Amino acid sequence: MLAELTQWLVETVLGLGYAGIFALMAVESSFVPFPSEVVLVPAGYLIARGEMHPLLVMLMALLGSLTGALVNYYLALLLGLPLLRRYGRYFFISEKSLERLDAFFAAHGPISTFSGRLLPGIRQLISIPAGLARMPLVPFLGYTALGAGLWSLILVMAGYLIGENEALLRTYLREITLAVFAGVVLLVAFYVYRRRRPRETPDEV
Repeated sequence: MLAELTQWLVETVLGLGYAGIFALMAVESSFVPFPSEVVLVPAGYLIARGEMHPLLVMLMALLGSLTGALVNYYLALLLGLPLLRRYGRYFFISEKSLERLDAFFAAHGPISTFSGRLLPGIRQLISIPAGLARMPLVPFLGYTALGAGLWSLILVMAGYLIGENEALLRTYLREITLAVFAGVVLLVAFYVYRRRRPRETPDEV
């Protein structure tokens, strides 16, 4: 069953081509819940078979992620928090999620736009507090590109190295996700430490 599912995913991604990768990653990066794993892991396997080019896969994944992130960014920028709280459920955005994301962004600032792109369940929505805070577009795109690019590379490499062995794929993908999560926690902790350190230093007389 797992082997048949894997083969179906591989054939689907191959049939959609590079434009399909762009479109699906744009959907994944917007407010629509959609797992990027089902797109990029098979794409990595197709790269290993020589049926897709790695640079084109990564380019389409990155452009798609940026497109979806911009949808969320401008949705938040134009609607604002009151309307998102009122109508967010129609976009799969709960009020509880908005409050949690807003607090996270307020505490950690622009770096949360990068780190949030690496965390499952947060990737799709981290652009919303950036839009609400009217974060400048260039830094927003830069942090988003770094985070989305790193996550895409992890998934593509998982597909490339492990191939169509679904049991191994699920095991290693979980371990990779946990390692990324630990790395993000350390990165945010270091950033917060560096940010607060000058404040804790007594003023010179």
